[in-house]
Amino acid sequence: MEELTLAIETMKQRLTDILAPCMPTVYLYGSIPLHDFRLGWSDIDILVLTEKPISEGQAQTLVTLRQAMLTEEPHNPYYRSFEGGMLTLKAFLCGEKDRVVYWGTSGERITDTYALDAFCMCELLDSGVLLSGDDIRDTLPRPSFEALKTNVQKHYEAIRKYAQKTERNFYSFGWLLDISRCIYTLRTGKIIAKTAAGEWALKENLCPCAGALAEAVKIRKEPMKYREDKTVFDYAETLGSTVQRYADILQQELNRRRPTV
Repeated sequence: MEELTLAIETMKQRLTDILAPCMPTVYLYGSIPLHDFRLGWSDIDILVLTEKPISEGQAQTLVTLRQAMLTEEPHNPYYRSFEGGMLTLKAFLCGEKDRVVYWGTSGERITDTYALDAFCMCELLDSGVLLSGDDIRDTLPRPSFEALKTNVQKHYEAIRKYAQKTERNFYSFGWLLDISRCIYTLRTGKIIAKTAAGEWALKENLCPCAGALAEAVKIRKEPMKYREDKTVFDYAETLGSTVQRYADILQQELNRRRPTV
């Protein structure tokens, strides 16, 4: 964890140095504040909001910053995991077009809009960590339960579309954890870490294939331990029908109008 903490501190310093004239506020949210970061599976989610617009020169420096830091420290396992958006607070609040730097799983780019979904916004408001600048979360709107439910609906539709057949990777197990998390949110109106959601769903006996969910939780806790385990990836490739059976339970939950607690 010391190496992770140092990587976060180094990234924060580089971001604030580049954006100093823009008066940046930098947040960390997602799996790390939820105590659920797992190297080899998780992302390091950041959000950078500035008072002044990001210049073209700053954007060009930022868009390649992850690669530059990896070149400087090629053996650091964390820099490639950083993801998020950088834009003005005004554009973030109003949804206006802006010069935005985006880092994602599929790459990085300069674009013109960026927004957090309801799940991520709740994570930012409830457990996000202020790394630098003024804390302006009291100016950010809290998503309603209906907004959270809309996000769950979209995720449900993605499961039906993309998880009929699963692939040979950890993310095939992730579908089961994601469904658990969605059900938890529908029942409580709150956000929970993925590992904790899987454990909760097992305790509540929600998954029709509890053994598969238990396996997902086990692998999520120590993904690096299983990264060379052929049997794990053989199993991952067979999970399509299991995921769909669990999605049937999520569909039932979506028919409920309000959280029960």
